Amino acid sequence: MDGTQPDASTEEFGPFGRPLFDDPKSKALSRVGTIDVGSNSVRLVVFDGAARSPAYFYNEKIMAGLGADMRETGRLSVEGRARALSALKRFALLCKGLDVNPMTAVATAAVRDAEDGPEFCEEVLSETGIKLWVASGTEEARLSAQGVFLGWPDAKGLMCDIGGSSMELAEIGEGVVGKRVTSELGPLKLKGLKGGYDARKALIDKTIDGLVEDMPNTYHTLYLVGGSWRAIARLDMERRGYPLKVLHEYRMTPGAILKTVKWIRGKSVDELRAITGNSEARMRLVPIAAQVLKSLIQRFKPKELATSSYGIREGLLYEQMPFELKRRDPLIEACRWDEAKNARIPGFGRQLHKFIEPIFGPVKHERARLIRAACLLHDVSWRAHPDYRAEVCFDNATRANLGGLDHPGRIFLGVALLHRYKNSREGTRFDELFELLPEKDLKAAEILGKAMRFGAMFSVERPELMGKFKYRPKKHVLQLTLHPETRGLFGEVAQARLNSLASSMEATVEVT
Repeated sequence: MDGTQPDASTEEFGPFGRPLFDDPKSKALSRVGTIDVGSNSVRLVVFDGAARSPAYFYNEKIMAGLGADMRETGRLSVEGRARALSALKRFALLCKGLDVNPMTAVATAAVRDAEDGPEFCEEVLSETGIKLWVASGTEEARLSAQGVFLGWPDAKGLMCDIGGSSMELAEIGEGVVGKRVTSELGPLKLKGLKGGYDARKALIDKTIDGLVEDMPNTYHTLYLVGGSWRAIARLDMERRGYPLKVLHEYRMTPGAILKTVKWIRGKSVDELRAITGNSEARMRLVPIAAQVLKSLIQRFKPKELATSSYGIREGLLYEQMPFELKRRDPLIEACRWDEAKNARIPGFGRQLHKFIEPIFGPVKHERARLIRAACLLHDVSWRAHPDYRAEVCFDNATRANLGGLDHPGRIFLGVALLHRYKNSREGTRFDELFELLPEKDLKAAEILGKAMRFGAMFSVERPELMGKFKYRPKKHVLQLTLHPETRGLFGEVAQARLNSLASSMEATVEVT
């Protein structure tokens, strides 16, 4: 998704358009607070939200368990209510101290369905000054789907958000949220069902059969939102021995996740906690959520499942973004923001991209955006110790909070930035991660990194003096034309870096 409209900035800045984070409408989102009062947890997130892919400025969660007694009493848990109110008092003071504006607080299934939900909202307003907006089930589904779009602008399929007391589905595609439904398949609510595993299975299967009737389309991808789904995805990683421990955009096949569901059933809560480090309150719900997931897969029959770290809180932020910012590529905007804040020469990444682009020729959009992102990030880790800078770059790329970046893309970006500072990747601690990328993509990332390593030596005041590359693939010739005013930059080290680049390309060099 290039997210641009044809205007003067497109010609100047290329297909990704002019940076937007300095626009007044974007700057207004520099500190955005959201409070999510759920059935199981109460969480405050403060976003540094000026960029399209925002950073988490502050993040705190309390496992209050508001909906723990809903099935038996129809009311909020007495203990959970006290814990939630205490957390909200703290959050109100934090938001005041952090100068958060705007701030939105939303309550979901437990407060929505509880007999004493309105009374709780009045108490929260009186004690903290926070006005809770109680979202309907379909509105909760819409906001969670908007959160998916924050990270995946091109997401298409079925969004499934599981909370403590409810589960929502929403059709998504082309940047639009379609049909939405809600159900009572929250693991906290199912936990109190009499009859144990078999009774839960019968209720889950019957409920999902009804959801399939409401949502009869075929969905290639099931996007999973919610803490219980993320815990299951983490367990799937551990069972498979998957080396990249980043949950966002982690993809699973139905066959693999069904094996994990069976594996989970054979583990105790303490064993599951030891594997993931999650809280006991969360892990007690995971086996029940796994039952729900198994039935979802068997009935909706998706081809793949994708884990989203973004949900209702991110959806609330997305709601407040100006339309032009929503349309932007989250990866590129985040990299621009990082460059502007951390690079030694902010703005040089764009010139570096123009300089090395002829080496690659026409490439698909997905590869083009990774090349652009790497150039923007090529210098943001310069403060790291020189002996470890290459590894820091790789770690930052593969673990960073970046939307619009799948796991192969993370590895590609990490390898490119590693080679920005190091000729060889031998002797690093990342061999397992390199194996996630096909050899041809590893080679392409290496070439990109070495091109940036060479191009960074030509950071001149006037970009037109950097010289020009031309690659002749049929003859395997890499030609560099130097400008007379800057040819003095082409010293011994630059020559060695150019030769290393040509070697990776299996090309000969011509310098004119």
